[in-house]
Amino acid sequence: MDHASNRLGRETSPYLLQHASNPVHWQPWDGAALAAAREQNKPILLSIGYSACHWCHVMAHESFEDQATAARMNELFVNIKVDREERPDLDRVYQLAHQMLVQRPGGWPLTMFLTPDTLTPFFGGTYFPPDARHGLPAFTDLLDRVATYFRQHGEEINAQAEAIREVFTRIESANKPADHLDSKALGAAREKLAAIFDARCGGFGKAPRFPNAAALERLLRHWRASALMSEPDMDALYMSALTLRRMADGGINDQLAGGFCRYSVDDYWMIPHFEKMLYDNALLLPIYAWAGQATGEQLFVDTTIATAGWMLEEMRSPEGGFYAALDADSEGEEGRFYAWEKSAIRELLDDQQFAVVAKRFGLDREPNFEGRWHLHVFADFPEIAADLEMDEKDARAHFEKARKVLLNARNQRERPGLDDKILTGWNGLAIGGLSVAATALQEPAYAEAAKGAADFLRSHCWHSGRLLASWRAGRARFPAYLDDYAFVGLGLVRLLQASWRSCDLEFAVALADTLIEHFEDKDHGGFFFTGDDHEQLIHRPKPFSDDATPSGNAVAASFLNILGHLLGQSRYVDAAERSLKAASETMNQIPEAHCSFLNALEDHLAPLEIIVIRGEGDELDLWRETAQAIYLPARLVFAIPGSEENLPGLLGERKATGGTVAYCCRGMTCKTPVHELSELTSVLNETMTGEMKAGDQ
Repeated sequence: MDHASNRLGRETSPYLLQHASNPVHWQPWDGAALAAAREQNKPILLSIGYSACHWCHVMAHESFEDQATAARMNELFVNIKVDREERPDLDRVYQLAHQMLVQRPGGWPLTMFLTPDTLTPFFGGTYFPPDARHGLPAFTDLLDRVATYFRQHGEEINAQAEAIREVFTRIESANKPADHLDSKALGAAREKLAAIFDARCGGFGKAPRFPNAAALERLLRHWRASALMSEPDMDALYMSALTLRRMADGGINDQLAGGFCRYSVDDYWMIPHFEKMLYDNALLLPIYAWAGQATGEQLFVDTTIATAGWMLEEMRSPEGGFYAALDADSEGEEGRFYAWEKSAIRELLDDQQFAVVAKRFGLDREPNFEGRWHLHVFADFPEIAADLEMDEKDARAHFEKARKVLLNARNQRERPGLDDKILTGWNGLAIGGLSVAATALQEPAYAEAAKGAADFLRSHCWHSGRLLASWRAGRARFPAYLDDYAFVGLGLVRLLQASWRSCDLEFAVALADTLIEHFEDKDHGGFFFTGDDHEQLIHRPKPFSDDATPSGNAVAASFLNILGHLLGQSRYVDAAERSLKAASETMNQIPEAHCSFLNALEDHLAPLEIIVIRGEGDELDLWRETAQAIYLPARLVFAIPGSEENLPGLLGERKATGGTVAYCCRGMTCKTPVHELSELTSVLNETMTGEMKAGDQ
């Protein structure tokens, strides 16, 4: 194996392939690269990033493409490049190590220096400039200093490595499982979120402002749980709804094509960091769909449709899976694809169209993005119509025509780069999001797209009873992680509610069994991020808090709890409860950081309502739509054709002998089967008000 060369050309990751022509002798993280570091006794320079990362591109252009810098890197280090989306296990471990070393959060690009024998970091940072500025040393100076320190301070490095390993050990043993579970954290999270809520712009905390889907769902659920009380918590609904409105109208949301960017750099959701990630959109899609059901606001329905449309139009592969991301940059400039000159807009539109667009997007104001306009809603249509003395319906029609014209013109520009790898976990989120949208909007096309993604994963990323984490160019790679199993599992359960297929249930059961067998902490409950047969790293995380994506432990608990109740299998419910107890201490300490776990906790404390409908054709669809008509997160509806045979557990006993029949259960307790739609409506109203009583088993 030649380590005096760049070996990334044989990789599948678009991010690694971006660096395959660097003069740096980049290696992938593999046994050969790690062995070379040990044999040469050279420290490892570990660089972690992803293809849509703007500052990763900047550091690449400034340093990794520079011959002199590359020569110093090649002389002093074994240089390893990692795509954090393919190897979130490595990213998770070394981001945490960075925080220990530097005492502040990391980010991307992550730059860590590791000892060759133990792979423990002894120095780290994120972006480093080519010249000293902003309190950061020049990257080449840093390289020399780190290499010198490694040669001259072995004892200090070993002592520090031991200290880091001790911290990891303490983290592993920090949380003691709770003896029992209670609802205290549910109320505490609502109060914590209220304390940091921005009543003007929506969102939580200050910029940079991320679309916190887990918090928005938690607040929606909190409101729903209180809706039939004497004093419904309308403030919880307001916090969620205002944030969703501001985001939908903001520049973080692509006003022409749909789809949300990763975060906003300001409090107003106006100017985003322009990469568009599949996971953000997959997570926001169900929130907008649920908010549309909860409030009836057309803006939320329209945003659901636009987001799903972007996913299907721009992110779906011919094989049915969904791509990972669109880059922030095009033509070497961040946001260039999305920004406009006012004169260019004026030339494309007629007078009435331009008048509406100018009001809508603030073209009559100062430019908001580096001398140009990034489209952000400044006026709603009643205001525009009044100002322009036209009918509101006409104003909307002019705008829609203008939007199509502008989108067509923008599509002629050089497009941002597409990261076309298909990530298993993110596709699980997409399956779930599209399925919720299909259910809320009664849109079969979304369910069909979700089925296509599920079929893709089953065909391409499921081998010998195990998932693989990433697929690209015909190659599926890397043993899958906790998030992959949990996200796909919950996605399949949501897909079953949108459109039943027994093959999806079988897939979900196989994923649940693998989760428990290979990922569960048998001693303390909860699930490790990696399987028991995964490559051994310096730490095996068991993460509980939400990040950019929901906690895999929390999603696993939700998935297993639902599956256990659906099938009447207590072993799944028990595994979910063990995970909840394992996370209980940290949930109570920082509830606002564990919103996904709180949703699972709520479902555990107030048993789920499972409605199984058996029948055929249009009547089956009508009963399903009736049961799914309102936003009730604890109500799960499964409409199964009566012809389906050999279903497991309790489902196998729920067969229609003629006509349509519904089985309504709370937890493991079921009422007498229902044979008339009017009777089903009565039962639904009873259970919505919490009046369901124990019936026939």
